[in-house]
Amino acid sequence: MRDYPNAIMFFAAGFGTRMRHLTKDRPKPLVRVAGRALLDHAIALSDDIALDRKVVNCHYFPDQIKAHLAARQDITIVYENGDILETGGGLKNALPLLGAGPVFTSNTDAVWKGTNPLQELLNAWNPEKMDALLLCVPKRNAIGHTGKGDFLIDQDNRLTYGAGDIYTGVQIIRTDRLSEISETSFSVKLLWEKMLKQRRIFGVRYTGKWCDVGSPEGVKLAEDMFETPDV
Repeated sequence: MRDYPNAIMFFAAGFGTRMRHLTKDRPKPLVRVAGRALLDHAIALSDDIALDRKVVNCHYFPDQIKAHLAARQDITIVYENGDILETGGGLKNALPLLGAGPVFTSNTDAVWKGTNPLQELLNAWNPEKMDALLLCVPKRNAIGHTGKGDFLIDQDNRLTYGAGDIYTGVQIIRTDRLSEISETSFSVKLLWEKMLKQRRIFGVRYTGKWCDVGSPEGVKLAEDMFETPDV
């Protein structure tokens, strides 16, 4: 089994209810930020990394996702019929396309300013001790996010739940333990909990800025982030 990720899963199946009027006639990943669909912002990051497989799931307005990616022969689209599978169920459903071993997963409702977040994960990935490596960001660099934080990162970069850094929605994760979960629809957090018990889940802090684009207000914040010069 390979020890380094050569595949990525993009989560694009949600309803985007927090986007309100912006998702009445389109899926959230096709909402545009700075003239570009959110999904394209996410995929562009993977284009800079040597990956053999790219998978996008869809559910809400799936034909729009398929049409949008029609020219991308390197991307496989998975339509989730019926109930939403959530992140864990979506990942499990796509395993035959992703292959064995660790994979990248990426939400599609955020944008970045700085170095490539996938490369930062890859630089820090240690397959000997990690089952998952989550990219986190300090609150001061998390634009548009109002939560208290998701994880505490200790001196060895191991994670525990707590009001500390914010999970950005991008990670490297081993998928072999998905077979231990019988549910069809579930959050990837069920997988994290297994890894947390064995102290096999780690975090790395993103060195740039990250913007949560989960609402109409987030679109404006993201565009302002891009336009604001670094100091």
